[in-house]
Amino acid sequence: MHPLSRAVPLAAALLALAACGSEGDGAGRLCTLIGTDPGVSLVIPDGSRAASASLRVCWDGMCQEPRIELGPTSKTVSTGCDGDGPDAVCGASASPDGGKRAFARVEGLPKAPVRVTLKLRDAEGRTFVDERLDVTPKATFPNGRHCPEGAPQVGLTVANGRVTAR
Repeated sequence: MHPLSRAVPLAAALLALAACGSEGDGAGRLCTLIGTDPGVSLVIPDGSRAASASLRVCWDGMCQEPRIELGPTSKTVSTGCDGDGPDAVCGASASPDGGKRAFARVEGLPKAPVRVTLKLRDAEGRTFVDERLDVTPKATFPNGRHCPEGAPQVGLTVANGRVTAR
């Protein structure tokens, strides 16, 4: 095998990688292959009553009802440090804070207005939130604004019985 036969593909790969990190205002920064899923995130700061949720997302005459499963939210709690110096080791742990959160993947979600209907039910299956609102999903930038955008997402918060976009 000729020594240059290995060097040419390697050089081409390095040039392509360098080009990815030097475009636009992100000169010198690398963009990874990490991406984002299109969808709707939900946060319920006081989730004590919420046992289940359902979601309906509609646009351009079609609707999707993605699976949405509530999970607990948490806060960071310090476990202290082993000293005060610059080399001190500090720790933290996650502690449940009574909230709930979820993410529903919505295939084809546009960066255009959509109608979202959210229902929350208690442990007995009774609906206590049933709201419809118009929201506009926004592009995400999982590698920062200097890299290509990811899939659109919209965030919802439920507080005091009201659903708002964030």
